[in-house]
Amino acid sequence: MYADLDMACHLNIFVPDLSSEQLPAALDAIAAAGYRRVVLPPLDPDAVDAPALRSLFAVRGLTPITIAGQTPNADVSSASKDVRQAGAALLRRTLDLTVALGADQMNGVPYGVFGHPTGPTERTAFSRSAAEVGTVADEAHERGVLMTFEVLNRYETSLVNTASQAMDYVTASGSEHLKIHLDTFHMAIEEADASAAIRTALPRLGYLELGQSGRGPLSSGVVDVASIVRQALDDGYKGRWGIEAFSRSTLDTGAANMLSIWRSPFQHSAALVTDAANTIESGWAAKTAARA
Repeated sequence: MYADLDMACHLNIFVPDLSSEQLPAALDAIAAAGYRRVVLPPLDPDAVDAPALRSLFAVRGLTPITIAGQTPNADVSSASKDVRQAGAALLRRTLDLTVALGADQMNGVPYGVFGHPTGPTERTAFSRSAAEVGTVADEAHERGVLMTFEVLNRYETSLVNTASQAMDYVTASGSEHLKIHLDTFHMAIEEADASAAIRTALPRLGYLELGQSGRGPLSSGVVDVASIVRQALDDGYKGRWGIEAFSRSTLDTGAANMLSIWRSPFQHSAALVTDAANTIESGWAAKTAARA
């Protein structure tokens, strides 16, 4: 990959989880394609052999990115103090795992439970969530970890759906270190203009993920990924990038059902990451600085 970008590849493009026998080969393919980082699926912090995994990543020159989440009984947005504290504790255990794996970034949905919402989020829940997540983000910063939160579409959360709401969330968090994670797949649903949304979040944007409308190859779909890359670079984005795609053929059934992945938009993972690199590089080559 000739584009001088700090790129991450989601591991689920290749394998369903870290127990797969194909994990070493998947990591080899990701490194060979020029990606510097690998995004891991959600993990149980108490059921991971961190030293062994850290060695697998390090020997290939890959840095992992972990995913934080919440559960109905551990939710920082809850009105229950006990449930809220359990949610914060779960985030801290994921932070411990992140450090143990040698990672310096923790993505995910730390602000509430992932899943089809049953109604709009109350402002008090928004504020409770932001306060707890902001505290953990400051702790993560002290430990050398960048903490981001992903902005999801309306079918997966009602708490944060747009870049504007994400900026409100970081303000409510009170943290100078909490960063925004935008994903072009979700922006294609929620934003009128993806590039304008990126500009809105730019002061706090820490991770820009590139995903296509059909969850398949970046070069095929309604999202003009190359143009978004070009415009983000021209607008001054200097943060990390990622690619994400999902196929029922590479996910386990539970994850596929949770993400509503009913089809297999790709069969060949290595070809997908190569296509993604080529699409990103076309955007890189078209940026104003390159033309100048």
